[in-house]
Amino acid sequence: MSAQLGGQPILILKEGGSRTRGRDAQSMNIAAAKAVAGAVRTTLGPKGMDKMLVDTIGDVVITNDGVTILKEMDIEHPAAKMMVEVAKTQDDEVGDGTTTAVVIAGELLKKSEELLEQDVHPTVITLGYRQAAEKAQELLKTIAVDVKAKDKEILSKIAGTAMTGKNAEASKDKLCDLIVRAITLVADADGTVDTENVKVEKRVGGAIEDSEIVEGMIIDKERVHPGMPKTVKNAKILLLNAAVEYKKTEVDAEISITSPDQLQMFLDEEERMIKGIVEKIKASGANVLFCQKGIDDIAQHYLAKAGIFATRRVKKSDMEKLARATGGALISSIDAISGDELGIAGLVEERKVGGEEMIFVEKCKNPKAVSIIIKGGTEHVVDELGRALEDALRVVGVVVEDKKVVAGGGAPEVELSLRLREYAATQGGRIQLAIEAFASALEIIPRTLAENAGLDPIDKLVELRAAHEKGKKTFGLDVFKGEPVDMWKEGVVEPLRVKTQAIASAAEAAVMILRIDDVIASARSAGPSPEEMAAMGGGMGGMGGMPPGMM
Repeated sequence: MSAQLGGQPILILKEGGSRTRGRDAQSMNIAAAKAVAGAVRTTLGPKGMDKMLVDTIGDVVITNDGVTILKEMDIEHPAAKMMVEVAKTQDDEVGDGTTTAVVIAGELLKKSEELLEQDVHPTVITLGYRQAAEKAQELLKTIAVDVKAKDKEILSKIAGTAMTGKNAEASKDKLCDLIVRAITLVADADGTVDTENVKVEKRVGGAIEDSEIVEGMIIDKERVHPGMPKTVKNAKILLLNAAVEYKKTEVDAEISITSPDQLQMFLDEEERMIKGIVEKIKASGANVLFCQKGIDDIAQHYLAKAGIFATRRVKKSDMEKLARATGGALISSIDAISGDELGIAGLVEERKVGGEEMIFVEKCKNPKAVSIIIKGGTEHVVDELGRALEDALRVVGVVVEDKKVVAGGGAPEVELSLRLREYAATQGGRIQLAIEAFASALEIIPRTLAENAGLDPIDKLVELRAAHEKGKKTFGLDVFKGEPVDMWKEGVVEPLRVKTQAIASAAEAAVMILRIDDVIASARSAGPSPEEMAAMGGGMGGMGGMPPGMM
């Protein structure tokens, strides 16, 4: 990058820096973004395939989840990184539809390339795309259907749609049931759902069918003392955020002991303090203790003698969930222990799961935090099941919050595409071309569904359009029958937010990439220069006196 001044070039960029401008920069960025979309495109839909990702240390991830694929891929290109952001946003906001968002963004850029070749200015395209995206949001609201948060059947269908195409298919009904029960239990009175309150524990061993929900919590810990009871019925649970040990002084104090009797008194006093703490716990009526900090050895002995089931070093997040599940309060000082703040559970039991001890806190009255334990034959199966479950939980949570759903199977995209074409005709000018490009870009979703199922994308798209032109708004592609079917009747439904968010973030990413006309890259620093090396430690001598040819 240089400027001419009287025949003398002036260098502005550091040596080794590069600059790509104009059409080259655009086509380079668009190609990179399209490559990212291409990487996840084959995973879309019920017949989508999986990707196997191997990282630098040889760990293997097998997944169908768009955002997982993009996070695991080590993406270098700056424009490609923007596409990963689209997937991350979609994942944070809704939890599902990450592949859809990326594929739409890629297609929007592909269509813009054709317009750029016809000399339509990028600002015109971006303006058209923005208008089309806004219009699409309005149209989506008109085709959305209201559902009741208590309608378990619809919620189950939504969970099923989110899990389709992932490895969870075999026992979909069982898992959907677990998900709907979990979300309805943890939903707050005002309708908000925090899926963090559903704890998913993964265990290798057994079959997917053996997965179960615990209406309470599973804690990956064991009792601190073998003398404690393994099972406690009608548990009164004390949640303590203070160490059960003798108090050390806050200031540095020195105690001088001059005779053996004094030492014995000192030790006896320590023991008496700990005994006092255990007495206090016992007096509160608690028969189960979950402690976030440590429990002293002597305290363990006294707790076991008192028949109290105790666990130490429980994670803070687990403590908070236990409080929600049992209705207890977190107590942060030994002096504040009282019987009023205990949590209640019908059963607390230590059981072996997959060869490891775990504590089950079950039969809670109104658990606002629950656990799902998933099992599968191999670690990869369990991991992918976990990802499918997380997506489905988030999606069901979104529907409980928003209470609006649309049909799946590419139905909303075909409908939007038709309506946007009608809208484009009312606009006129070059913007019309951009809006039409946006409309045809949305058709990539039904096309990809058809391609991944081995069907002819053009034939299927024509059939879908024909159905929608007759006013069949909920018709989408049934990839198993290979024909347009009413998705609503088939039970393929998705939350409205999946679609609104996917289109919004795809349009924003496409607009952002389109507006770039100059890519200025700094030189890569391969390491310190010889001058810097000399300053660091006397040239090569600083590097252990290697001969110059060795570096």
